[in-house]
Amino acid sequence: MNNYELMYIIPSQSTDEEKEALIAQVNGMIEKDGGKIESVERIGNKKLAYEINKKREGYYVLVNFTASSKLPNPLGKLLSITNNIMRYIIVAK
Repeated sequence: MNNYELMYIIPSQSTDEEKEALIAQVNGMIEKDGGKIESVERIGNKKLAYEINKKREGYYVLVNFTASSKLPNPLGKLLSITNNIMRYIIVAK
């Protein structure tokens, strides 16, 4: 099992219920494929370095998890097609 860090950005215009539902959905994706979530940090709204889809702010979420080395690629594909995730990055620690 390897340690990973996932950071993703949700549009800041989303409601709190939509944000929490999306965070639960992403956590479910990780756990479904055998990953174990260590921590979820809701960083909050921050100004983006550049506009993404005509938006200047985003809600940042940082997830630390452990998983096999096979999980990041399929997880990245799922995140790329998930609605309301503006950007994401998965880094091996």
